[in-house]
Amino acid sequence: MENREDLNSILPYLPLLIRSSSLYWPPRVVEALKAMSEGPSHSQVNSGEVLWQAISDMRQSLSLSTRFLAPSASNGYALLFDELIHEQESKRWFNEIIPALAGLLLRFPSMLEMHYQNADSIISGIKTGLRLLDTQQAGVVFLSQELIAALLACAFFCLFPVATRGAKDLPGINFDSLFSTLYESYSESHESKIRCIMHYFERVCSCLPTGTVSFERKILPAESHNSSATAPETDFWSESDISLCAFKVNSSGLIEDQSNNALEVDFANKYLGGGALNRGCVQEEIRFMINPELIAGMLFLPRMDDNEAIEIVGAERFSCYTGYASSFRFSGDYIDKKATDPLKRLRTRIVAIDALCAPKMRHFKKISLLREINKALCGFLNHRRSRQQRNIFIDRGDNEIQLARNDKDSGLSHTETTVPHRAPLNDVDVETNREKPANNFVRDFNVEDCMDHEDDGVATGNWGCGVFGGDPELKAMIQWLAASQAQRPFISYYTFGVQALQNLDQATKWIISHEWTVGDLWNMMLEYSAQRLYKQTNLGFISWLLPSLVTNNNAN
Repeated sequence: MENREDLNSILPYLPLLIRSSSLYWPPRVVEALKAMSEGPSHSQVNSGEVLWQAISDMRQSLSLSTRFLAPSASNGYALLFDELIHEQESKRWFNEIIPALAGLLLRFPSMLEMHYQNADSIISGIKTGLRLLDTQQAGVVFLSQELIAALLACAFFCLFPVATRGAKDLPGINFDSLFSTLYESYSESHESKIRCIMHYFERVCSCLPTGTVSFERKILPAESHNSSATAPETDFWSESDISLCAFKVNSSGLIEDQSNNALEVDFANKYLGGGALNRGCVQEEIRFMINPELIAGMLFLPRMDDNEAIEIVGAERFSCYTGYASSFRFSGDYIDKKATDPLKRLRTRIVAIDALCAPKMRHFKKISLLREINKALCGFLNHRRSRQQRNIFIDRGDNEIQLARNDKDSGLSHTETTVPHRAPLNDVDVETNREKPANNFVRDFNVEDCMDHEDDGVATGNWGCGVFGGDPELKAMIQWLAASQAQRPFISYYTFGVQALQNLDQATKWIISHEWTVGDLWNMMLEYSAQRLYKQTNLGFISWLLPSLVTNNNAN
């Protein structure tokens, strides 16, 4: 175990210790967990106040200071369990749920050891073990739902080390800020966020799920690996002759309720999860509350660069809800009836892509448009193998990777060269996988393993147009272009009642009827954006493109 590169990369961020090839809790933590697992008569943990004291004692046993935790976390745990929830519910938590979570954590070391024993055999030649998937490190991690439950139990008990996470651009993972915010600025919406998490624990403690969830960092190749580098360039998009895919406008409904097996877009923060474990309560944060297994990715996935996306497959939904932002409310149990694939993942595919924040007029600059369309392409691109349609050679002398692709298969129409000096090749060692196609655009997964499905469309909406302040009309077109270039068969777009998109359905139908290509629409967007920048127009894109359409609708 000590020689495993994957384990060694994540071990500094786990509360476990390793000795003689075994993972273990310190003895005092084992004592505390055993006492809690036997109920409040043994542990005396029968209130939120005492629970926090037990958490503090366990962190001390792990040589972890509580000074790195949110200062009001203790008050938050006490407020929830001692005042907000009904007395009977509180008793149930201390008599049943807390003991079950403690029992889960007692099994955590052996569970993790078993994970590493199996990690190398899930997909031949591909590393899938839990590890730090650093920025510009393409790769995938497979976790059982049981292991995820244990990781989230660690987060509930605030047992993860904190001090070193910032240096690696990792988001927070412990639940201290979630509870601290409940105390410092109480709201019903925030209480509902915690109730979603509580409901998740109640469900998994009554019946542990047996499926799998995968977390993948996807990367577009760039000339240099830094946050300002994106690929492809403007000419790639201007010259694309790929046809635009079908576009369906939904004036009502929610992305997570779509029934077309589409790739569901998470309007993400560059730090996965955004404010899910803090004050946030918009699209990404809500998704992380109703599908809490998504939170596990926050443990090992640092912030995304401009040419990166994160795809999560198999996260189960546990909660129903109503409302949005301040009106968000937990509304009960949700039974996820999605089918599973051969890798035991629910067929829920969520892709996290982060938009530019507060772009204002900067949104209309070519470099910003290019950044957004490449970010969406990275998220939407079909990552599947096609040996017959790719010719790949690797010059090991200068680490140059040249990839010639069929544009209809991969969504790329040019031969490109990338020179990532120390960049990993999808975590697959070149020497041991010389016969397998490997590149940073398309993962080397077998189609039969269902790592991707060519018939999956994209379900999305006003990405980056809420608190991030993006332009809804441009973002709709950008996502349409990216989905089309990625050879997705359709885009299902949820407008959420935004006034600026009232003519979106008619506009997309007009564009499709005129058989525009990706290049045609991209070039028109560039022309429009230049006019906006130079104050030659202040119209929205649809009004500028089709003034007669808007005039006719106004007349009616």
